[in-house]
Amino acid sequence: MSPRPNPGGDDSIYRIAPYYYLHVLDQNTNITRIEIGPKTFIRQDNERVVFGPEKMITIPPRHYCVVENPVTRDGKGAIILDDSGQPKLSFADQDIRLTQEPFPLYPGEVLKQPATPLRVVPANTALLLRATLDFEDESGDKRVAGDEWLFEGPGTYIPRKEVSVEETIRATIIKANQSIKLRARKECNDRNGVPRQTGEEWLVKKIGAYLPGAFEVVVEVVDAYILTDKKALHLRAHRTFKDDYGVERKSGEEWLITLKDTDAHIPNVYEEVIGVVDITTLTSRQYCVIMDPMGPDGKLQLGKRKLVRGEKSFFLRPGEKLEHGIQGIYVLGENEGLIFRCNESFYDEEEKKDRKPGDRWMLRGPVEYVPTVEIEVVMKRTAIPLDENEGIYVRDVKTGKVRAVCGQTYMLSHDEELWSKELSPGIEKLLAEQKDPLSDRGEHEKKGDKGDKDVPSKRDKTKVITFRVPHNASVQIYDYKDKKARVVFGPDLVMLGPDEQFTQLALSGGKPKRPNAIRSLCLLLGPDFCTDIITIETSDHARLQLQLAYNWHFEVKDQSNTDESAQLFSVPDFVGDACKAIASRVRGAVAAVSFDEFHKNSAKIIRASVFGFDENMKVRDRFFFPQNNLVVTSVDIQSVEPIDQRTRDALQKSVQLAIEITTNSQEAAARHEAQRVEQEAKGRLERQKIIDEAEAEKARRELLELQALSAAVESTGQAKAEAQSRAESARIEGEAAVEQARLKAQAGEIEAQSELERLTRAREAEVKFIREQNDLEINKSREISTIEVSKFKNLVDAMGTDTIRAIAVSGPEMQVRMLQALGLQSTLITDGTNPINLFNTAQGLIGGMYAPALKRPKSDEDLTS
Repeated sequence: MSPRPNPGGDDSIYRIAPYYYLHVLDQNTNITRIEIGPKTFIRQDNERVVFGPEKMITIPPRHYCVVENPVTRDGKGAIILDDSGQPKLSFADQDIRLTQEPFPLYPGEVLKQPATPLRVVPANTALLLRATLDFEDESGDKRVAGDEWLFEGPGTYIPRKEVSVEETIRATIIKANQSIKLRARKECNDRNGVPRQTGEEWLVKKIGAYLPGAFEVVVEVVDAYILTDKKALHLRAHRTFKDDYGVERKSGEEWLITLKDTDAHIPNVYEEVIGVVDITTLTSRQYCVIMDPMGPDGKLQLGKRKLVRGEKSFFLRPGEKLEHGIQGIYVLGENEGLIFRCNESFYDEEEKKDRKPGDRWMLRGPVEYVPTVEIEVVMKRTAIPLDENEGIYVRDVKTGKVRAVCGQTYMLSHDEELWSKELSPGIEKLLAEQKDPLSDRGEHEKKGDKGDKDVPSKRDKTKVITFRVPHNASVQIYDYKDKKARVVFGPDLVMLGPDEQFTQLALSGGKPKRPNAIRSLCLLLGPDFCTDIITIETSDHARLQLQLAYNWHFEVKDQSNTDESAQLFSVPDFVGDACKAIASRVRGAVAAVSFDEFHKNSAKIIRASVFGFDENMKVRDRFFFPQNNLVVTSVDIQSVEPIDQRTRDALQKSVQLAIEITTNSQEAAARHEAQRVEQEAKGRLERQKIIDEAEAEKARRELLELQALSAAVESTGQAKAEAQSRAESARIEGEAAVEQARLKAQAGEIEAQSELERLTRAREAEVKFIREQNDLEINKSREISTIEVSKFKNLVDAMGTDTIRAIAVSGPEMQVRMLQALGLQSTLITDGTNPINLFNTAQGLIGGMYAPALKRPKSDEDLTS
């Protein structure tokens, strides 16, 4: 704190209090001196107060302050003055002052740091100190600028101007199974006296608080790895050293620490923890193969393999690894087997023979087997159960021969494999659709129409292909190996051999017929029909369109005859061939006749053209195709439509004319019949009219007789009815008057009763209200009196009897005491307007000093008297 200028420095007299001071500048000599109180300072004209009065600096106990540019003192503590008489200052220097008497700041001194508590260093804590100047401490040690050391607690640190506090170092607590890693910042000796090089690291494992030295740095706290019988620690050495167990480790060496070595391991500074290794446990039904196992000398045997069978537990050493992990032993049933391949030469103890690399063999069950390291398990085979209608394709890998195995449970040997039979896409599609050739023969997919059909499941190509041939159908199968074809007639099940293929049929379909519209694997033998539309032209050039339907079947006399059966498939498209042949015959026959003749005899002309005539000039009943034994038995003309518009109009006009003539004739016959029926109806109507008139006259006569009788009855009954009605009316009026009077009396009684009841209830309610109101007033008065009594009682109890008596006699006693103090025996004070009875004054004064003073006035008149 530098001296502050005094704003009141022009005052002449300064009264300096004790422990205060001020700085005075002599303007003649430019020398500043200090004036210390207590004193009265009279300022001269050539002097000026530049600082103060200011309170001296007081340093409490266990405090210190820092003064910059301090005054110099001799060995006795006296201030050294210069030639001008001013205190000599140590510029750019500092002075740390501890607890002492209050002192002033001399001119030039600056309080750099006010009174500050001394730093208390607790236990397990230290201050890192650095020397800024060369000096010799109290113990005689010489410190050079830049030296660092610790001030360890517990203690109070006394600061020095030559020393700066760099940081506070706290001890690190080392718990059980813990250590701290330290690093040396420079060459030093640790707390155990071991010399350490710059950058060297080491561990401290002693449990407790550790306070690092001045040149030690705590890198980290290292926790121990807890080892169990199921966990081990994988370590790697950074450099060659001897570990905690006395084993020398080379740089880069890897090893395991298990529970046999220690239950808790703290990694050394030269050890790197690769990871925690779990124990490998094998049951009695498991085994494993260790690759690159570690030998007895502790080195890895690269390229070798080791078989380990259960039950066993072990840790994988560094560099070892399991081939395919932990594997279960092979348990083979009687329908299972294993195929092995030899990788190394060895002697097979079970088979009692030598195995060479590349050998393959098969082990059949039932057996439990663990393969050795010299062999490799190629695959596990399971017997394939096959029904009589099931089979598989098997190929011998040595000879390449393929055969079909059907109707038995078969297991492939080590030299066999399943063979996939490929089919053309068309046949694959037909087999996948699984359509019934007989019931679904009318359904075929149109070109470009995919529809919303389900996607067929994929065929297992290793299974024997089967196809069910329906009744009255046949399938041709060709063997490409033997160059032979066979025909199977239904109902039967076809099973293809390895070299056999189906003969696919591409038949014409639609109307008119389109080639390759229908694809099928089986040929229906019929009887069946097909429909076709053909165009013909008559001799008078009338073009017509015919829709014909043919009934056909295949004529097979002996199904066992191979040549006859093969003829069925000699024509690839029998439908298209038959329709073309029939259409050519029809067109030839129609071209020779006129339209009118064809229109009259179309059926006869078409049947004669298709079937022909026999030797007796009669139309045959069948049309036979010798190429494939196809027989057409009938031809049906479903429709005949002219293609030419004029012919169509003329035909339509003639048909309409014929229809009109027929209609007119029918209308005339119907009209004649209607007229006849009408005349008969008119005669019957006239006769009925005459009969009805006679009946009406008879009824009119009877009506007149009844009217006369009713008039007589009416005249006699009217007078009687009037008299009865008047009597009844009088009786009803009397009864009504009586009932009305009775009801009025009842109404009056009810009104009086209700009014009385209302008044009674009103009076009762009023009485009840007044009673309840009185009860409330009584309760209120009772509660108020109770409260007042309680209040007065509590007030009396709180004040006490002595207090009340003191209050009552306080007035007269005070008057007596006042009179006694004044020396008066009696006195009377009046305003001069009221008369005074002097005869009774003395008695009143004397008697009023005792008993009357305790009585309370009864009224305001007593108070005034």
